[in-house]
Amino acid sequence: MSQRPPINAVYVISVFAELAGVHPQTLRNYERNGLLSPQRTSGGSRRFSDEDLAALRRIQVLTNEGVNLEGVKRIMALEVELMSLRDEMSSLLDQARANVEQTHRQYRRDLVPVQNTLSLIVKAPRRARGTA
Repeated sequence: MSQRPPINAVYVISVFAELAGVHPQTLRNYERNGLLSPQRTSGGSRRFSDEDLAALRRIQVLTNEGVNLEGVKRIMALEVELMSLRDEMSSLLDQARANVEQTHRQYRRDLVPVQNTLSLIVKAPRRARGTA
């Protein structure tokens, strides 16, 4: 059974290089350095996706700002980690909100309305003066 790339990985290297305005060898270099990970066909040909194009645009921005390829690799890894942590934090925040809401529902169930309670007020007897 042959492995086929995902549907969205449709660009061959020459088309992808032209879309991005870079030489195909630059793309191969970025792949060797772990910056791009194109899909492969069963025959071994590279297939690039729109996600690869977005990653390449990010690489171009960073290198144009003077960051070397190792720095680009580290920045992009940190950006992925940051997105993952934000997703995790959002999930934990949603869970905390749900827990607080559940606790509040429990409180409301446990509370007894005042009109349904019997209040007994007892006055303490007054002590006579001079008695201990």
